Amino acid sequence: MFFFNLSAFYFFYFAAVGVYIIFLPKVLHDIGYSTFDIGIVFALAPLMRFITPFLFLKHVKLDQNMFKSALFLSVISSALFYLTIDNFYLFVINNALLGACLSLILPYLEVTAISTLGKEKYGKSRLYGSIGFMFISLVLAKFLSEPYIAIHYYLFLNVATVTFALLLLKFDVEHKITQEKESFSFFKYWPFWLSLFFMQMSFGGFYNFFTIYETAHGISLEMTSYLWSFGVICEILVFYFQAPLLKNNLLTIIKICVAITVGRWLLLYIYPDSLTVTFFTQSLHAFSFGLYHSSVIIYLYTLYENKKLAQQFMYGVAYGLGGFIGALVAGAVYGEYLFLYSALFSLISLITLFFVRKNQIL
Repeated sequence: MFFFNLSAFYFFYFAAVGVYIIFLPKVLHDIGYSTFDIGIVFALAPLMRFITPFLFLKHVKLDQNMFKSALFLSVISSALFYLTIDNFYLFVINNALLGACLSLILPYLEVTAISTLGKEKYGKSRLYGSIGFMFISLVLAKFLSEPYIAIHYYLFLNVATVTFALLLLKFDVEHKITQEKESFSFFKYWPFWLSLFFMQMSFGGFYNFFTIYETAHGISLEMTSYLWSFGVICEILVFYFQAPLLKNNLLTIIKICVAITVGRWLLLYIYPDSLTVTFFTQSLHAFSFGLYHSSVIIYLYTLYENKKLAQQFMYGVAYGLGGFIGALVAGAVYGEYLFLYSALFSLISLITLFFVRKNQIL
């Protein structure tokens, strides 16, 4: 039952993410938001993801009560989309609240997932998140005839996410004693945190400009959508079959995944108009996201006693700050050399991993 509930949680959570990042920008544009306004709205989520974990260093404890509060507030925030979306300032405040809630939900349950399923079954559950994301991208595109339909979908998916998250609480491991004893430290493992930041910074060009980049080089929009879907399919496959790989040295696996990512971005820079090469680079998403993500999650789980806070900061430093800065830099340097910059950032990520002390390798 735990595996089913967790898989359903991942499915609905990432389906909701799909609505938010794929369709909500179009909704805002259709109702009159400027591109600058839309940029501000979508910069809030990664910023809140980065800021929120700092509250939990000393002032707040991430326990079940706080987790439940985040779940219910996320539903309230989703429902308030109907009332706030026509007012830019109210919508900004509402998205800030939603971003803070979401920065707690996934990191909290990742710890429960790993502690209950272990390395062997974690990926087979997490792959349902990728399926949910791809499913909603295909389904909602056919039914998005007016803006509020996207909000209907988002609210439904958020309620489903919260429902399955609550069902998972009975499996939660609080780690009460160890959290009180260990003070969280970035500096103890600073090369690893720096690597996380630069790795996600390298994805700024991909997540925000891949479609624009490929269509500008003669690949059709329809074919580009197939490229996106192909990358997700490869990601799903590696989640399913990754268990034997995760029995090896995790830091070595992370280094290999980052090195593959360097090559991925270089190929996109050198062969921007080659459909064959681009499909090959999308297949590498299995390593640069799928296997990399699982390895990092499990590595941090073994590295820190305060496991939930470690996961919070992973999402905050990497996907939060790294994603935010990466998007800004990608927008500033967009052009012929976009993925050359991405390759440089991922190369810095790889180099910093070699500064991780041997007694930190698990």
